[in-house]
Amino acid sequence: MDLFNKITNWYFNKKALPYWCVLIFDCLIVVSSGFLCFLVDHGPRMTCDHVFQLIGTLCFYLIFYLIGFRVMKTYQGVLRYSSFIDIHRIALANIIGIAFIIVLRFFLHFDEWFVPLRMRELFFTFILATVVMCTARIIIKQLFDSFHSEGTKPIFIYGVKNGGIGLAKNINNEHPKRFTLRGFVSDAADMSGKYLMGVQVYKNDEKLIPNMKAHHTRTLIVPPYKQDLFINNTEMVDRLINNGIAIYIMNSATQWDGKSDLQTTQLHEIQIEDLLPREEIKVDLEGVKNLLTGKRILITGSAGSIGSEMVRQIASFNPAEMTLIDQAETPQHDIRLMMRKNFPTVQTETIVTTICRKNRMEKIFQTYRPDYVFHAAAYKHVPMMEDNPSESIQNNVEGTRILADLSVKYGVKKFVMISTDKAVNPTNVMGCSKRICEIYVQSLDDAEKKGLVKGSTQFVTTRFGNVLGSNGSVIPLFKDQIKNGGPVTVTDPNMIRYFMLIPEACKLVLEAGTMGKGGEIFVFDMGKPVKIADLARRMIHLSGATNVEIKYTGLRDGEKLYEEVLNEKEITMPTYNEKIKIAKVRQYDYADVCQQIEDLVSESYVFDEMKTVGQMKTIVPEYKSQHSKYEVLDK
Repeated sequence: MDLFNKITNWYFNKKALPYWCVLIFDCLIVVSSGFLCFLVDHGPRMTCDHVFQLIGTLCFYLIFYLIGFRVMKTYQGVLRYSSFIDIHRIALANIIGIAFIIVLRFFLHFDEWFVPLRMRELFFTFILATVVMCTARIIIKQLFDSFHSEGTKPIFIYGVKNGGIGLAKNINNEHPKRFTLRGFVSDAADMSGKYLMGVQVYKNDEKLIPNMKAHHTRTLIVPPYKQDLFINNTEMVDRLINNGIAIYIMNSATQWDGKSDLQTTQLHEIQIEDLLPREEIKVDLEGVKNLLTGKRILITGSAGSIGSEMVRQIASFNPAEMTLIDQAETPQHDIRLMMRKNFPTVQTETIVTTICRKNRMEKIFQTYRPDYVFHAAAYKHVPMMEDNPSESIQNNVEGTRILADLSVKYGVKKFVMISTDKAVNPTNVMGCSKRICEIYVQSLDDAEKKGLVKGSTQFVTTRFGNVLGSNGSVIPLFKDQIKNGGPVTVTDPNMIRYFMLIPEACKLVLEAGTMGKGGEIFVFDMGKPVKIADLARRMIHLSGATNVEIKYTGLRDGEKLYEEVLNEKEITMPTYNEKIKIAKVRQYDYADVCQQIEDLVSESYVFDEMKTVGQMKTIVPEYKSQHSKYEVLDK
């Protein structure tokens, strides 16, 4: 046994045997098989009498087997990684060899030159050689798998069809090996108890967790085609997470066809972002590409969460020039480096400044003459803006007004403003400031169409909720709190929010900007709302922490329990993308809006918080403060 272990360790720690060793191994099997068949058919005595002639005969026949080996390249495979394809090649190679021998025997009658072998001896030599060569490879592979199963992660795979079998095969063929298959999980009752690839299929029920633990398995891998079904099965997800079962998925179901080789490096342990129930978002990126390719693009807030993703997506369409504006120096420098690395052919100007500086903005528009403006720059943290309403007006409202006016002046084709669902029935300063931005760009678009303002810029507004992974998202905050041992702070057990991934939101912004004709407010379907408390609980379980508590802190200034995408007086119209709708909102007179905003901006520079917020409430009557010192203004 010690000798066997030493040989096994020596072989399996090598990269591979040279091809000539595999070839000699197969040749010895063919010769030995022929020798054994002759011995069985003629007995030991005759075999001993003709031993040397017999070996010479078998070596002659081996030449034809070598032709088959060469054609099918059986010796180029690594024995420990043998698969069904290798077995198939061996069978075909040996068929080629025996076919040559039979045909040549018929025409040349070379049995007169060698020890005559009967047809049945040739046939059984072919059968025995094929079986031994295939069996040897299977045994070596099994030994290798057993030798390398130590240190690998035992797994179950969810799903038999829909790519489950294909995923299992790819995992078994992975080098180096990370996983060991211990079982399948199936929703189909007729598959329960059956065996596939040497492991049992288990039913997806309350016994699943005990069955996994019985096999010392705490990992479930979900094939791409089962991911949507799995994520929406919240009962199953919670049961697995609550029992400490690690879940592995791929980034997208469209990355794999279920048959071809899967890059198992794409498998990653599930994150909270993956568990949000949502439908696939389809976007007409070809239409966006046709619109933006070869055009000059200006993006504000380019270093922010949304802005930076907009930069990446738009850069992939090969615009003629990109002008990127942000006041945060270090993040903007990171964007500059990213563009140089990932999009070196796209001419890019990265500018550090604030959108509130009118003279600077005018110089930028005058120099770069953008065709399209994507306006993502804004102060967006609710509690911060509740304490700094003047800054909210100067940055969000005045900054937007400056950009919008310059877009008209310098002939921008389309101005796309990114708003927020907090602008609907606003309960805080930040949301109201964004609603005022919406009012201004809409009234300006209307004034253009009526001929009150000379220009042809189309102003489009996009309105959506929270995006996961953004600088203001609860996800990074919860992760830090869990990492530090808690508690995880949730404002209210009943608080719900809509969530969307940043790339998904940006794709919808681009498509809305493409379809917009000016004056619209596009509302995105954010999917199902998520309870923040449930989100926190799942994150705690996913982290494996057992002693982290959730602490309810109460609503912060200006917060409400749930966000809306429309107010009571707004209705929506559909578009060709079911995820994008157009909100029909009331129209504002451009002259009145200009005067109101001029007065509001002037008031903001006095820095009287109550007067500034009071004036905001005059412009947006539906703005009712909640959990805020400004509630006194509503009485």
